[in-house]
Amino acid sequence: MPGGRRRGSATITGMDTAGRITAAAPELAARLASFVARERLPGAAAGVVCGDDLAWLAGTGFADLATGKATDPAMRYGIASITKTFTGTAIMRLRDAGRLGLDDPAVAWLPELGALVSPFGPVESVTIRRMLSHESGLPAEPPGTDWSVPAYQGAPVLTLGQAGQIRVQFPPHARHGYSDLAYQWLGEIVTRASGTPYPEYVRGAILDPLGMTATGFGPGPAFPPDQCATGYDWRGLSDDLDPAPPMPPVWAEGGLWSCVPDLARWVSFQLRAYREPAVAGAVTAGAAVPGAAAVPDAPVLDAASVREMHKPRYLADDQWTEAWGISWCGTRREDVTWIGHSGGIPGFTSTICFDPAARVGAVVLANGTGGGVALGLELAAAARDLTRDLPPAPGTPPAPAPERYRPLLGVYARASLGGWLLRLEWRDGKLTFTAGEAPGWQVVLTPTPDPDRFAVADGSTAPGGSVTFRRSAGGRVVSVFFLDFTWVRLDRVTA
Repeated sequence: MPGGRRRGSATITGMDTAGRITAAAPELAARLASFVARERLPGAAAGVVCGDDLAWLAGTGFADLATGKATDPAMRYGIASITKTFTGTAIMRLRDAGRLGLDDPAVAWLPELGALVSPFGPVESVTIRRMLSHESGLPAEPPGTDWSVPAYQGAPVLTLGQAGQIRVQFPPHARHGYSDLAYQWLGEIVTRASGTPYPEYVRGAILDPLGMTATGFGPGPAFPPDQCATGYDWRGLSDDLDPAPPMPPVWAEGGLWSCVPDLARWVSFQLRAYREPAVAGAVTAGAAVPGAAAVPDAPVLDAASVREMHKPRYLADDQWTEAWGISWCGTRREDVTWIGHSGGIPGFTSTICFDPAARVGAVVLANGTGGGVALGLELAAAARDLTRDLPPAPGTPPAPAPERYRPLLGVYARASLGGWLLRLEWRDGKLTFTAGEAPGWQVVLTPTPDPDRFAVADGSTAPGGSVTFRRSAGGRVVSVFFLDFTWVRLDRVTA
């Protein structure tokens, strides 16, 4: 991923947006400062993402109260459950490589789960897919968890050894039930399916290829104290703040530490899946995972798989405003669907969110306990308002249609549909069907390895499926099979 400017303007959306973001920087900083004061936090760092750039970055308050060290906006924080989005990406990457299936029973990879107490049917109903989407029925936490200490068992080998004492709480695929334990075990599935310890796999397959060099499992030797914010405990009956007690080791469910610039790269990686139809990662993982059978020159994750993770699987509330996908949560606010995740461990709270349509997002990291989700949505919404309805940058010509697509472009007819005509155009850098009889109706096609076969892109105004072009013996495109009909190509008649 291009590094971009870490402060200042957003190059991806043009100079008009850069000017707007720069002009709005004092207002964004004021919102961050107001959040820290309102939540009575020691400090926080935040950023706004526009496309491939971190368009605005700021910090306020203190990273350490004892020394009076001010917050550095590039400082590292425990990001807690945002780690789950990396665990889900690791699982999806292994799925795409044919190493596992999302509908595999977890017990197929973790035979220890055969001892689970499962009163709602076979233990095989606890699948990888249901664990990813928090609908597995597994308990929220490992046995013996007490967050007031904190006491937490973060080693999957130990919790798997206790499987006979763990009860499935509700029928899998029946309702939402957030589960740290499920993600802890998903991390162990990554280890067993890849042949590489989970932390090493995440480093080699995701973090390093995306240039997220300041992100890792910590704190530890790779995280010098002066680069990390001090986490503070819940505020008691006064304004006194005490450092949070140390958190036991945690991995796949919430163990990563990161900073605003690195998480901005993570958000940009998600957003690129909506710009590039084939591959989301501009860089490749190659064989960077030590000891694993990596796919040569494989992207971090295919764009279609990234979008699949964001797609809602089921509603999480009765108001139809929240829905869970694969490791990500969707939140409806007015006319916008925000994709995001938040996190909290003793001493730290975190949130990231983004709007795939507007290609903007936000990151908020705090070294205390506060409602960062609301601020994240507030900052991202402000960026969305600043970037919407801007004209294209002057002097930027439209991308020409690739030569391989030119023979497909044209008008196609189906007589039995009352004379409906479809136009296949190269529009805004995408191969797109439109229909004059239905303004606003558009179907974007994404390529497959077969040059005459395409898939319907997510978000199109038609059901998914395949689109197949047919040619004459001479190679000319004569029709297309689409929406369960054959549409005949109309050729220009020349005298």
